[in-house]
Parts: sequence; C-alpha cells; structure tokens
Amino acid sequence: MEITDIKIRKVITEGRLRAIVSITLDNMLAVHDIKIVQGDERLFVAMPSRKDENGVFRDIVHPISAAARKEMEAQIMKTYKQHLTLMETEMESARSTEQTQNV
Repeated sequence: MEITDIKIRKVITEGRLRAIVSITLDNMLAVHDIKIVQGDERLFVAMPSRKDENGVFRDIVHPISAAARKEMEAQIMKTYKQHLTLMETEMESARSTEQTQNV
C-alpha cells in the first residue's frame, strides 16, 4: 500500500497540536484527522482516535508494523516540513511586496 497524497489541512501555532493531516492510500482510501503533536522531546504523528467508554483513547486507524509506522511518519513529517517552508517563503514574499509598496 502506498501513500499517494498527503494534505496538511491545518497548521496550529499555539499549544502542542501543530497540524491536522489527511492522507490518501493507493488513490482509494482517505484517512483524516491525523495529528502532528509536539511531544516533550520531538514532534510525532498521532493517528485518529476516539475515547472509549472507560475514557481511554484508542486509535481508529493505525499502521500494523513498526516499519509501516516509521515510513508513514517519515512521509507525513517530510510533507509537513515542506509545507512550513512554503508558508514561510510566502510570508517573506508578502512582507517584501508590502515593503516595496510602502516605499
């Protein structure tokens, strides 16, 4: 199974939650509400989950093997970092344009 698309749906700057992500697998199955979270030591990917009757959060969807999780996390984080770089570039370009117009 291959990740054929990754969309960074929302970037958050406050708190530990950094982004909400959706992925598409084999152009056939979409998985929404994957989260990028700032942990104590690093950013990590959290799969969609829901709270059970005991108040424990359980993943709704998750990779089966450690290798699959590692590959999925790597692709999601790569796309997230590229998205941040693009956002930064766009902000710098907007600032530069604004400064040029104000001169």
